[in-house]
Amino acid sequence: MRASFPQSDLPLVRRLEAVGFRAWPAASVVYDGSWQVRLTGGHPSKRLNCIVPLDPSDHRDMAVRLAKARKRFEAYGRPLVVRETPLAPPPLIEHLANEGWRAFETVDVLTVDLTGLELPDTLDYLPSHDIGRFIDASLAVEGDDVSLKPALAEILSAIKPPSGFFMKHDPVEGPVAAALCVQDNDLAGIMSFAVSKTQRRGGIGTEILSSALRWARISGARSAWLQVVSDNEPALALYRKFGFRKAYEYRYWRQEG
Repeated sequence: MRASFPQSDLPLVRRLEAVGFRAWPAASVVYDGSWQVRLTGGHPSKRLNCIVPLDPSDHRDMAVRLAKARKRFEAYGRPLVVRETPLAPPPLIEHLANEGWRAFETVDVLTVDLTGLELPDTLDYLPSHDIGRFIDASLAVEGDDVSLKPALAEILSAIKPPSGFFMKHDPVEGPVAAALCVQDNDLAGIMSFAVSKTQRRGGIGTEILSSALRWARISGARSAWLQVVSDNEPALALYRKFGFRKAYEYRYWRQEG
C-alpha cells in the first residue's frame, strides 16, 4: 500500500518542481504524456536520471509506459527510477508497490520567506561565476570522483537562470565549503551545498548559506527553497535555524531484485 503524502499545496509543488528542473537540468528530457523522463549519461544523480510523473490523473497504460522507459534507461546504463512527488498518480504508485518496487529514499523540499529573514548586512562571501573553480571545490568538499568534472561542467553550464557560486577555502585544507544559488525570478534555489567533514559545526555552513541567501534577496528573490534527505538531521537543524519549513516531500522508487 502507498504511504500517503501529507496534504500539499499542489500549485506550489508544481512551481517548485519547475524551478527545480531548471536549477538542475538533465542532459536529456522527454515527455511521455505528463511523465517527464530525465536522463544524464555522464552523471549518476537520481534527480538527473528518473521518471517524474507530473499529473495525478495520468496513469493510463502504466505497465507499457514503464517498460518503454526501462529500455531507454538501459540504453543509458541506468536503473529505472521513479520519483514520486505529490503530483504522482496514486494508481501508479500502487502499481509499483504491487510489482515489487520499493521506496528507497525520501527527500524534504523546504522553503523560507526571504523578505523578513534576518541576514547579515554584508556578504561574507562574494558569488563567483567560475564554473571550473566551483566544480573543483564541490568535488573536493563532497569527496566525489574527479571523473565527474566534465558532467558537472555540462550541467552547470546548462543552467539558464542567474547563478552564484559560493566557496570557502582554507589555507591548509583547501576547499571546505561550497554552495550554488540559482535565482529563478522571485525564487532562489540552494543547490550542491556541502561543508567538509573536518569543518562541520564550526559556523562555516551558516556563513556560506547566509551569503547565498542575502545575495539572492539583493538580486530580487523573495523566497528560497532547497532539498535535503529527510534523515539528515544536522542539515535540517541548520535550515530550521534559518526558518526553512517543509513544503512537501518526494520519494525515489526502484524495483527490487
